[in-house]
Amino acid sequence: MKKVLLLIACAGIIVYSCAGQEKAMTKKTDDTTKVSDTIRISSDDEEYDIVIFEAGFSAWMTSTARPRNYYSQQFLEARNQVYVTQWNIRVQQPSRYNSMWYEQEINYRSTVDYGYEVNYQLYYYFVYFQQKYNQKLAAFPVRI
Repeated sequence: MKKVLLLIACAGIIVYSCAGQEKAMTKKTDDTTKVSDTIRISSDDEEYDIVIFEAGFSAWMTSTARPRNYYSQQFLEARNQVYVTQWNIRVQQPSRYNSMWYEQEINYRSTVDYGYEVNYQLYYYFVYFQQKYNQKLAAFPVRI
């Protein structure tokens, strides 16, 4: 059975169960098909999925992100753990941090192997989020 990794409404990331892997979803408007800013990927074993809904993220990923395998999975996991921890702290303090950006905690466990793709997409969403909203989720600088 598929497992839920995280769920963040409106802020941009939703991870949920899904059967297949897609790089970009399309939406049909009138008689034309357009690529949306929704990216759906899954881990190699397709046990975990991540779906990112964020205007501009898909174009930013294409033009800015390093190619896959530029960073090791261990690097991505370490950075994601730091970013997720800070994200969850901000979710718990809505009077201090904008609750429109930090709506729901991310259930990311360091003991679970989510696979390279999930970690890659999550890492680059955090990079994008920090740049777009001028946020700093860690003491170290953002590495693209």
